[in-house]
Amino acid sequence: MLDQHFHIEFDPERTLQDQIREYLVNLILSARLPMDQPLPSSRNLSQQLGVSRNTIVLIYESLVDSGFIESRPRKGFFVAQIYRNPETISTNLVHDGEEAHPDWSQRFRKEPSNERNIVKPHDWQGFEYPFIYGQIQREFFPLEQWRDSVRKSMSGRWNKYWINDMVDSDDPLLIEQIRTRLLPRRGIYVESSEIIITIGTQNSLYLLANLLCNNKTKVAIENPGFRDALNIFSIFESNIHQQPVDQDGIIVDERLNSCDYLYITPSNQVPTGAELSELRRQALLNMSVEEDFVIIEDDYDAEINIKKSPLPALKALDKNNRVIYIGSMSKSISPGLRIGFMVADEELITEVRALRRLMYRHPPVNIQRQLALFLSLGYYDTYLRKLRVINSSKLQRMVESVEQHLPHMLTADTVAKGSTSIWLEAPDGVNTEEVSWLAARKSILIEPGAVHFTTKNPPKNFFRLGFSAIEAHKIEPGIAALKDVFTHF
Repeated sequence: MLDQHFHIEFDPERTLQDQIREYLVNLILSARLPMDQPLPSSRNLSQQLGVSRNTIVLIYESLVDSGFIESRPRKGFFVAQIYRNPETISTNLVHDGEEAHPDWSQRFRKEPSNERNIVKPHDWQGFEYPFIYGQIQREFFPLEQWRDSVRKSMSGRWNKYWINDMVDSDDPLLIEQIRTRLLPRRGIYVESSEIIITIGTQNSLYLLANLLCNNKTKVAIENPGFRDALNIFSIFESNIHQQPVDQDGIIVDERLNSCDYLYITPSNQVPTGAELSELRRQALLNMSVEEDFVIIEDDYDAEINIKKSPLPALKALDKNNRVIYIGSMSKSISPGLRIGFMVADEELITEVRALRRLMYRHPPVNIQRQLALFLSLGYYDTYLRKLRVINSSKLQRMVESVEQHLPHMLTADTVAKGSTSIWLEAPDGVNTEEVSWLAARKSILIEPGAVHFTTKNPPKNFFRLGFSAIEAHKIEPGIAALKDVFTHF
């Protein structure tokens, strides 16, 4: 009897049919089913697994069509002969206890694992109050519209564009959508040759740092600022200059004069949410010409900006091609999408494209085409409008709740309306990392702020509360519960 082989712990998130088929295929490919015995009948297997008989019938039929099993009249279903032996190779390797493993610690030339990083728990969805930044509330994602885009990309009309390797090119439809639909919203008008697709903001920064930086390169970054940017430029041994920020964004003064590059988040400063003022924008562009440095503009959260009259991107005001513009679809659509883009002088984009080819050629073209269709069919615009309404409502609840329960911790007179988080400051002497540990025990997830500072001894009393992933009705009770946590410090 084969009954001992068929015990499945079903995942409620997946269909029964998929799980049973996957389980049977695994048994067949690993040669754990005898060739001379029939598989259980559809009636017996359905009873054993507690599923309908029709489900098993459909699975058996699909496995026959796929060549995994064969039907023998009046005998039943048997494993196909071609799967008599498992597709694995046995080396009969015996470990003698005297292995000569390489000493990797002596071989590493860079150790990025030693760099400080923002920690986001994988189980954040299990928290009652997930004030996590950079994630979305899953039920609001336009799944049907994305599914339609995927379905259309699979049709004979479109699949010829992504089935084959594109070497170092990108999907022309996606490039055109970015060029004509996304960039003009930020006041940017460029040619297709000035755009390249990347695997998100970090990948864009890594490509630039790899291409432009060495131990003689001076890179200015905001302090506090985006930790991954600091880590990426540091990996390439750049000389890092830390430039302070205030409520009007990065401070523009003579300390930037000797820099080669300046990385900046002017639309929504990371992590404070401050918007760079118009006066400082123009001063920065003028200084970039006078002091001969290049600005790397990370247009963080710009697409989901809920301001009525947002300022144009810094790139839109650039007359001298001194601004490299970086955008991402992760925050405005889905963090898991991992699609970004870079806009810069054609000469630079050509070199970035050549470097990208050596690393991974290009981002998956099927994903590029799906995103292009999602944009071209208007699904993105519809979702964006909905997201702005949701974020506006959540932001109002956040501000009201913080003013009610943690009023002394607000860091700005007016909370930025372009960000999906609030930057707060606890009283001196409070270590928000310790607060986060206790809060986590009460199912509250917050982000300690020290990691965003680039100094050796950063202040430990700042923290960030994101609201893009938490349900609106949980914001006020979550802030109230966090207030109780702070009473222990």
